[in-house]
Amino acid sequence: MNYGFTMALDGSHTFLAHRFDDRDVTSRDEPVAIEMPVALIFAGRSFAVMLATPTDLADFACGFALTEGVVEDVDEIESIEIRRLERGVEVRVEIPPDRALALDGRRRSLAGRTGCGLCGVDRFSEALRPVAAVGGDAAVTPAALHRAVVDLPRHQLLNARVGSVHAAAFADANGEILLTREDVGRHNALDKLIGALRARSIDSRHGFVLVSSRCSYEMVHKTASAGIGLIAAVSAPTSLAVELADKVRVGLAGYARQGRFTIYARPERIATA
Repeated sequence: MNYGFTMALDGSHTFLAHRFDDRDVTSRDEPVAIEMPVALIFAGRSFAVMLATPTDLADFACGFALTEGVVEDVDEIESIEIRRLERGVEVRVEIPPDRALALDGRRRSLAGRTGCGLCGVDRFSEALRPVAAVGGDAAVTPAALHRAVVDLPRHQLLNARVGSVHAAAFADANGEILLTREDVGRHNALDKLIGALRARSIDSRHGFVLVSSRCSYEMVHKTASAGIGLIAAVSAPTSLAVELADKVRVGLAGYARQGRFTIYARPERIATA
């Protein structure tokens, strides 16, 4: 299927659907989240193809480059060009020559499931790449975390229409949500958020990430790489996520829902006094 560019701008496409209930069948146009291949190409080198929602792709490219160690700072990204193809999107990112050469030893295969942060990785050392511990002692109150949890649905504009995308939000120390990004893939949403934070020079050291998904190893890894000291997820974490969070000093809260949450790692990131 060939999606036009205007179709992809809001991340949804309309299909004729038939709704069955106990009494009758009704036909209506239903919005569905767009999922399409997005090829990330750095300095002419194909690095990864992710199945993603084709919105905020410049933020996606920036965040992916940062969290995957393609660059160390967003200022190293010289340009981003988005090209629409018949079956997907190419995001072509120009980076310094030394960064491009470093990619040759760790290029991913060009196939990936939706938002899979480890797609194409064929070495354990690549799957479990080291990441620096988050410095400082910034902590947020339970009230701030609760405020963001309650407010998150209001920022999930695409999900309100299609009901099938994840959100990653950044809230300040008071729990006010400053930015939100959405995608069919939870890793993609977080990459988009981190890219947006860096592009807008938002200081992420005194806030936290809230995601509408489970929390995996890769989600903690990306959070730590952005220097953010706390990630809260509406669902549960995985074992590797908890182990990594403890190691790199990232607070990890699971089951973050109205009225409750559970801290699995680094409880000092929650200010209870």
